[in-house]
Amino acid sequence: MESTSRESLGGEKMEATFSKKENTRKAKTKKAEKVTPGGILVIILLTLLALITLVPFIWMVSASFKTNNEVFTIPIQWIPKSWHPENYSVIWERIPLLTFFKNTLFLSIVITIIQLFTSSFAAYGFSKMNFRGRDTLFITYIATIAIPWQSYMIPQFIMMRQLGLTDTLWSLVLLQAFNAFGFFLLKQYYSSIPDSLCESARIDGLSEWGIYWKIILPLTKPALASLTIITFVNTWNDYMGPFIYLSSTENKTIQLGLKMFVGLFDAEYALIMAASVVSILPVGIVFLAMQKYFVEGIATSGMKN
Repeated sequence: MESTSRESLGGEKMEATFSKKENTRKAKTKKAEKVTPGGILVIILLTLLALITLVPFIWMVSASFKTNNEVFTIPIQWIPKSWHPENYSVIWERIPLLTFFKNTLFLSIVITIIQLFTSSFAAYGFSKMNFRGRDTLFITYIATIAIPWQSYMIPQFIMMRQLGLTDTLWSLVLLQAFNAFGFFLLKQYYSSIPDSLCESARIDGLSEWGIYWKIILPLTKPALASLTIITFVNTWNDYMGPFIYLSSTENKTIQLGLKMFVGLFDAEYALIMAASVVSILPVGIVFLAMQKYFVEGIATSGMKN
């Protein structure tokens, strides 16, 4: 009996090992079959496209180590004849760059957090709750995406002036606290979550706030990461908003601060390039930290399970 049991156990182990090897072989074969001439051509084209996309960035980094006279030389000198790393220290002395960084970082973080809350909360209500006029209100709100910002720019400014919020960072926070695109993105993602989860939670006595906080949010990390990156980058790179509402130097953002290198008769392009390189670092860090969730969120938004 003991010997039979050992033989049986040994046979099961051999079968499991063989099955594992067979699955590995099939996976490798399947992977090899996917590599086709057309696929290789696509990879080459995408690589070339990526390199072309990086050309302006490479030029900017190269120009940041040059003098003003060398920045626009023709043909382009990708490697400077003489390196000037002191440009990166001069930019902090020439303008209050640290203040501009703090203001821009404050706006980007606060607006991103508020938009995540307002968009996700509204998306939950429109996707998981039934109320009269829901579809009409949804279409009306989404239709505002098609309205050009320039058409209501002046009324917004008048409203902020009457509230006494001009030349304050809070004017931009208030104006960008709600975003129809972010709401639409999350609403489509929430619609892919089965309603049975919410119904089961309601039967168990969980409140709507509990369902939103304990069930919906943990399941929508990719969509939230996508909205985080989009909102943070848009706020960080915003020029027109700060240009309209902010006038004092201590309230300016980094996008407005870069213009201080441009004088009445000349411009310090080498310093502008150095400051531009520094200014994109936070955006790059945020994107690299969340790129996995960003791609997943964009790919699965709007898909039904």
